[in-house]
Amino acid sequence: NLRVLIIERREDKDAAVLSALPVIGWMRSYRVREWLVGDVVSGVSTGLVAIMQGLAFSLLASLPPSYGLYTAFFPVLTYFFLGTSRHISVGPFPVLSLMVGAVVTRLVPDEGAHANITDFEGLTQDQRRVLVASSMTFLMGIFQLAMGVLQVGFIVVYLSETLVSGFTTAAAVHILVSQLKFVLGLTVPGISGPLSIIYTLEKIFVQITSTNICDLVMSIVIMVVVFIVKELNDRYKAKLPFPIPIEVIMTVIACGISYKLNFEDRYKVDVVGKMVSGYESPIAPSLEVFKESAVEAFPVAIVGFAVAFSVAKVYSIKHDYPIDGNQELIAFGVSNIFGAAFSSFAASTSLSRAAVQESSGGKTQTAGLISAIIVMIVTLALGFLLAPLPKSVLGALVIVNLKGMLMQLREIPYLWRRDKPDKKIKTIIFVAITESGSGHFCPDIVAPPSCHLPAVTPRCSILANLPGTDLYRDQKDYLQVFQPKGVKIFRIPSPIFFANIEFLRSKLVEAVGFSPQRVLRKREKALRKIKATFQKRDPTITEVGGNPVIPVCFSDLPFYMRVRIAQRSTCALCPWCPVGGPSGVQSQGPFTGGRPVCLSGAEVYSVLSGLSWTCSQCILPCVSSAVHN
Repeated sequence: NLRVLIIERREDKDAAVLSALPVIGWMRSYRVREWLVGDVVSGVSTGLVAIMQGLAFSLLASLPPSYGLYTAFFPVLTYFFLGTSRHISVGPFPVLSLMVGAVVTRLVPDEGAHANITDFEGLTQDQRRVLVASSMTFLMGIFQLAMGVLQVGFIVVYLSETLVSGFTTAAAVHILVSQLKFVLGLTVPGISGPLSIIYTLEKIFVQITSTNICDLVMSIVIMVVVFIVKELNDRYKAKLPFPIPIEVIMTVIACGISYKLNFEDRYKVDVVGKMVSGYESPIAPSLEVFKESAVEAFPVAIVGFAVAFSVAKVYSIKHDYPIDGNQELIAFGVSNIFGAAFSSFAASTSLSRAAVQESSGGKTQTAGLISAIIVMIVTLALGFLLAPLPKSVLGALVIVNLKGMLMQLREIPYLWRRDKPDKKIKTIIFVAITESGSGHFCPDIVAPPSCHLPAVTPRCSILANLPGTDLYRDQKDYLQVFQPKGVKIFRIPSPIFFANIEFLRSKLVEAVGFSPQRVLRKREKALRKIKATFQKRDPTITEVGGNPVIPVCFSDLPFYMRVRIAQRSTCALCPWCPVGGPSGVQSQGPFTGGRPVCLSGAEVYSVLSGLSWTCSQCILPCVSSAVHN
């Protein structure tokens, strides 16, 4: 008993360590030969995109561009050790940058007196703004860390898709308006508070005749080219090895042209200018800024976590690994606290960077670590090359990246026809944030009153028949019940709505006994192997009875697939058929390692891909016609 107790305690200790440091778990199973190259390529690609977005999103936070590079570096280091997602890219996010920028411009405005904070004494305007942004980020990290320690990661379920959609769409409008001054080359002070959009547009239109034509032309060209290439990336993503890094390409071109033609002096173009080389010493947060920004820091913490967790959940389902919401809160909390100590601002994840990291071959957060190294190299040694970069280029890149959020406006007519309550909620949130400023609003306050805990986590059950009756009851409550073969009766005692849909999905998968996504992935993987084998045109391909024969390794197929093939294949022309094959071809059944297979009757294709071709020599569906065509 003592030995068992020691083993159990050791296992509990190991589980606690793995829970606190998820990096240990996936590093133990890291496949160097299979994953390292993909992680390196993905890390370099993601790092280049992170540099451009860091420079651009720092403008949203009303900070010098170099501080965006800090946000793309420091939070990544801690998330590498503490995060449970293997595919998200940690760094600046436009909505959070805008929310931080609203507080920065409120406490340290472009014009007029700044807030009465003693810590501002002896500091320049940029230093004051950095202090405000880093202090607010530090407080945001404390909120996230506290929620993670208190195990309240479930709070994300109260953010419905409609709420988040209305919030992000309104924030996108704020971001769009805030970047117009850079695109047009105008000097417009930052404005925060209610009706800030209207006041900002008023100042822009008053100065519209002073538009810098060079800035405007560059911005239009950048937006058109980047938009077209991004559309091509989406359309041909199955054929491209990785997305074309058009943002990086256009930034390099614009930077080179600006330097060669001396845009700053000749056309009065506002450029990034001299960037700080290296990293600044750690700074302590301001308690006075804590008091001034506490109301805004909590919504920023919620939104940052909700966005990151939703993206992480998509990739965890796609690649079949678990993530922990509470551990994600701890990871982002520590990341933001650590980053704030080194003058970075609020970090979450960017949808576009995460897509680049995953689609370019990234398998683990090793790609994130390499992207941080790329950012560090630019910060330490290559930052001077970005000095002639026009700010209008960064503004154009920000606007192009808003496409996904702005396109959500198309959902309004659909919601109006199908679900007017949802449409009203989205409209209320959109108008409220647009008119009041996104830094003062937390979308979960509009969650329906039906979102109480029993409805979010209902007691689901599997019903079974009581022998000799027509009654069906929970099978856990009775010793002798009859379960219909091949049928699961799943009972849900509460309404189905946005807050409990994920809980019900997990319970349904648990009741059925398998994950449909996992089965689909295995089928698609087996289909790709078979198609790849056929496309190689192996010299061992021959013809038997006028039908192509190709070697296929059945040992690579899932067990249920081999059983299904064995049960349903009765073609007399197939050498692997249980009935037998044509004369001169040895038939050993489908459970051998690798052997010739007749595609004219091979139901492997039809089972995997759902094709419905009929062979003239076989009564079973086959794929011979599709292959020849």
